[in-house]
Amino acid sequence: MFFTSEQLKLGLMVLLLLGLVAYGAVLTWMYLRQEAILFRPTRLHPDYQFVLPDVTEVKVPVPDGYLSAVHFRQPASNGVVFFLHGNVGDLSTWLTNTTFYQQVGFDVFMIDYRGYGKSPGRIESEAQLHADVRAAWEWLEPQYSGRKKVIYGRSLGSALAAHLAASVDCDSLVLVTPFASIVQVTEQIYPWVPLRLLRYPLRTDHSVPKVKAPLLILHGDQDELFSLSHAQKLRDLHAQSQLVEIKGAKHGDIHEFKMYSAALAQWLKQL
Repeated sequence: MFFTSEQLKLGLMVLLLLGLVAYGAVLTWMYLRQEAILFRPTRLHPDYQFVLPDVTEVKVPVPDGYLSAVHFRQPASNGVVFFLHGNVGDLSTWLTNTTFYQQVGFDVFMIDYRGYGKSPGRIESEAQLHADVRAAWEWLEPQYSGRKKVIYGRSLGSALAAHLAASVDCDSLVLVTPFASIVQVTEQIYPWVPLRLLRYPLRTDHSVPKVKAPLLILHGDQDELFSLSHAQKLRDLHAQSQLVEIKGAKHGDIHEFKMYSAALAQWLKQL
């Protein structure tokens, strides 16, 4: 059976149209599902109790709700680490041991984003995320007047921490396993996705140059999610930065390495 040139042209046009429709459907799905792609929260029962010594649970008020938070406090601390965690889990998986903070003489304050742990609601925009983080900082910061205040961001939290540190007074910014931006991550993993569709660009690379405080970056040389080049780029954007490469560390286990603990402890003690 032979096809005429007109039939072949029609067939190709149909295939092209089907391809465009499929491409458009995939892009629409990705646009609408960005929260599900980026944020992987786990929930905690309202009656869940944090049982670590000297850790209290607080509720930080935000528009239309509150953020669940935990606050580890010790007598005569040097200051506080305002800790912004990654995109997976909840407070019960991120604050499991306070021994390190006891040893370095710092309190730690950590929030669950909306939809995480016992925080009600859901994340709806990047602007909302930044506003919630700022609200938590403004709730905490007056309690540490005259003491050291460190903003710490891990993975997803690194973008939020850098954005906050660019607009408030703090003594240090610490970024652990950071990414330069979701724009760069998208270009690397999904080069066929138009960047204008990103509703969460999370431009850590735009915030870091605006930060006045000294910057410590901790990154594993075996990080399988964000290569070391992300951390190197951020280091080069800040004049008072130090990058510590943790040999053998991947994205999720960097905190288990002695080199990580030693570098962070030395940094905090010299503030």
